[in-house]
Amino acid sequence: MALTLTLPTPDRALAPYTLRGHPPVKPAPGVKFNRIAYSAAHVVSDPLAAVDPWLTAAVDWDATIAYRRHLWSLGLGVAEAMDTAQRGMGLDWPTSLELIRRSLDAAKDVPGALVASGCGTDHLNIDAVKSVDDVIRGYEEQMAAIEKLGGKLIVMASRALARVAKSPADYERVYDRVLSQAKQPVVLHWLGDMFDPALKGYWGTTDLDAAMDTALGIIAAHPDKVDGIKISLLDKDKEIAMRRRLAPGVRMYTGDDFNYAELIAGDGHGSEPTHGKSDA
Repeated sequence: MALTLTLPTPDRALAPYTLRGHPPVKPAPGVKFNRIAYSAAHVVSDPLAAVDPWLTAAVDWDATIAYRRHLWSLGLGVAEAMDTAQRGMGLDWPTSLELIRRSLDAAKDVPGALVASGCGTDHLNIDAVKSVDDVIRGYEEQMAAIEKLGGKLIVMASRALARVAKSPADYERVYDRVLSQAKQPVVLHWLGDMFDPALKGYWGTTDLDAAMDTALGIIAAHPDKVDGIKISLLDKDKEIAMRRRLAPGVRMYTGDDFNYAELIAGDGHGSEPTHGKSDA
């Protein structure tokens, strides 16, 4: 059965549009993945809102939450308000927090629904950030707001931290403060500079192997506070190498847009069950 959408027209009216082709096959009810799979879901904009979309976020909340219910029905989790979806591209922190609140509320009615929410420092005026302490306070503000709603954190990479950090020790200090306070295990996100040039030199160096050592050291110091780490470096060999060095029970969530199928399938190698495959 063809799917018909209602879309806006240039004269601000609405008209039906019927998709061509074959719709994807929906999995049978009750089928569960043998991997954890989070979808960095986008929001649905309100195309008729009388706002400048470059300046103000206009969200169709009903359609946005309906889309998340659809994703949950497919067995996918939702990675909410992420830097790889809306954040930094028009969705400010107050609107992001409202999105997180609405998604968490909707998830309560869906058995087994997974939601993890982006926690960062994007609400800070980066030009006013002068120290690592400013970055810590920024993380703590978003962390407190999300956890007050009962949310699980995805600790996103911070442009502000990349700007003011002087060494790997500064990263260790920031992540130690964040992880030591987390109410439940978090997902860390290492976003490479091919996605965001402002994150070049993250973890205190442009040497990816040395950066990996720093990230792994932070995880090893807080294994009970880290559910996993998502790395978006577009380098499957780096991801596999890091995956095999993770602390027991810590997952690798692939962020590789090119090699994700191979990485999720895994190779079965490693001393821990989580070393042989990536989640998503």
